[in-house]
Amino acid sequence: MNIGLVLIGDELLSGKRQDKHFAHMREVLAARGLDIAWVRIVGDERERLTRTLRETFASGDIVFSFGGIGGTPDDLTRECAAAALGRPIERHPEAVAILEERFGAHAYPLRIRMAELPAGATLIPNPINRIPGFSLGDHHFVPGFPNMAWPMAEQVLDTRYAHLFDATPPQEHRLCVDGAQESQLIPLMEAVLAEHPGLKLSSLPNTEQRNQIELGVRGRAAQARSALDQLQNGLDTLGLRWRRLD
Repeated sequence: MNIGLVLIGDELLSGKRQDKHFAHMREVLAARGLDIAWVRIVGDERERLTRTLRETFASGDIVFSFGGIGGTPDDLTRECAAAALGRPIERHPEAVAILEERFGAHAYPLRIRMAELPAGATLIPNPINRIPGFSLGDHHFVPGFPNMAWPMAEQVLDTRYAHLFDATPPQEHRLCVDGAQESQLIPLMEAVLAEHPGLKLSSLPNTEQRNQIELGVRGRAAQARSALDQLQNGLDTLGLRWRRLD
């Protein structure tokens, strides 16, 4: 299954706050032998957020959504997730109990709104302030605050997706090719991809050094090694000079 991130908030688009979730989740997933397939950044705009979530729900991917589940007027994630699935918003009994225990009478009339979730949601425990996130199928909604969001996301990974973990994470190999243009290497790259389904291959021209290209392959250990050998042999056949970068 692919894994994607939805990062929510006008402050990310305006530059008032720098995103930290992508880099952290990349490390968290890599430690479990998993990758991020895509990332979307969406502002606090009801129509666009609803449309984005409708698309991500339809993808069938595992999705971690960060931000927008608080109780202020700009926190639209709960209602947009409900609209994306065509579900009503309901007060989740367990979430109500948590908020009442946390805040007592002060849970009403405003804080209790954070217990209003799309129908069918299940809760994600919050180890910091106890106000939960929620899951809808393989979509998992957590706060934007890293100290809360990160342990919540890891809890979801470790309890729901441990069967996807790989004890032998992907390996990457890189080569620098001198005196070549990308067009010369396209047939070789296509042959490598055809021979190794699922392999990730990259080609990055050096913008400072003319006719110098960095080639990379990433995949499971045996696959990446085999693809590297094929690349090296192909470059030798083309009479091109190369060197290992890893």
